[in-house]
Amino acid sequence: MAADIPSFTLNTGYKIPSVGIGCWMGSPGGGEAAEKMCRDALNAGYRHVDTAYGYGNEECVGKAIRESGVPREDIFLTTKLPNHHHHKVQESLNESLSKLGLDYVDLYLMHWPQSFTEDNKPIPCGQSPTFVETWKAMEELLETGKVRSIGVSNFSVKLLEVLLRESSIVPATNQVECHPCLPSDDLKVWCEERGILLTAYSPLGRPGSFDGAPSLLGDPDVGSIAQRHTASPGQVALSWGVKRGTSVIPKSENPERIKQNITLLDLTDEEMTTLNGIHKKAGMHRSLLSYHNYSSDGTIFSWTYEQLGWNMAKGGVVRSSG
Repeated sequence: MAADIPSFTLNTGYKIPSVGIGCWMGSPGGGEAAEKMCRDALNAGYRHVDTAYGYGNEECVGKAIRESGVPREDIFLTTKLPNHHHHKVQESLNESLSKLGLDYVDLYLMHWPQSFTEDNKPIPCGQSPTFVETWKAMEELLETGKVRSIGVSNFSVKLLEVLLRESSIVPATNQVECHPCLPSDDLKVWCEERGILLTAYSPLGRPGSFDGAPSLLGDPDVGSIAQRHTASPGQVALSWGVKRGTSVIPKSENPERIKQNITLLDLTDEEMTTLNGIHKKAGMHRSLLSYHNYSSDGTIFSWTYEQLGWNMAKGGVVRSSG
C-alpha cells in the first residue's frame, strides 16, 4: 500500500510523491544493496524512486521495480543524464531504459550543467555541448513517449535564466542539495514563480560530519523538535522539506529508517520558524557534501562557483550577502 503522504503537481500535469528513495549509494554501483533498498522502500509504501546513470545501479533499481508487484504506473521513477553523454542524449536515455528494463521514466534530469568528453575529461565552460544545447536535445525526448517530464539538477538562478531565455520548455524540476543548513530560499522562490518544483537531494545533510562541517541531525533544535514528536531528527528535517513545498529523496539502507523517513510529522508554525533559522547560526549556512573538496582549486567538476552561479566559498560555505 502506498504511504499516505502529499504529492506535488509538476508543470507537465504529472504528480510526484513528496518523499522518494534516493539511490546514490555513496559510490557508483551498490548492486544487491541498492536492489534490496528499493525493494524495502516499495514495501514500505514509497512510490517515488530516484536513480541516475552515474549511480551505476539502474539494473538493480529496475529489477526491484519490476519484481515489486507494484503496477509500473503507480511508481514515479527518475533517472539522469551523465556529464559525459551530453552529446548523445537520446542514445543515453535508451541505454538507461535498457538497464532499467522499462519502457519509460517519469522524469529525466540533466544531472549537472557541466559536459565531459566520452572518456570523462571536462569540456571548458561555454564550449559545445553547452547545457542549452543539451537541454534542447532533451526537449525532443518528450515526443518519444520514453519520458513524461524533463528537468535539471544542480542549476542556479543564473543558469536557469540562461536556459529559460534560450529554450522553449520550462524544466519540471530542479534537483539540488537542500536542507535547513542550505535552504536556498532565493532559488526556491525563483523556481516556484516559474512553475519549477525544487527537489531536495541529501535532505538530511550527511550523518556525522567531515572536515569540521556541522551535523544537521545533531543540531539541538532539531533534536528538541524530534523529542517533542517522539520521532527521529531525520523525520524532522524531511517533514520541514515537504511542508515548505519541496520533494525530498533521502537514502537509507536501514529498513526501520526507511519507514521512519516516509512517516511525516505535523510540524507547528513555531517549529518551522525554528528550523527556517538554523542556517543563520554561526558556521551553519553551508553545503554539507564532500564534493566541494574533490579538487584542490575549489572547482566543482571543473567549473568555478561563479560559473555555476553558486554564492559559495571553497568548501561550500555560503558567502555573506552583507
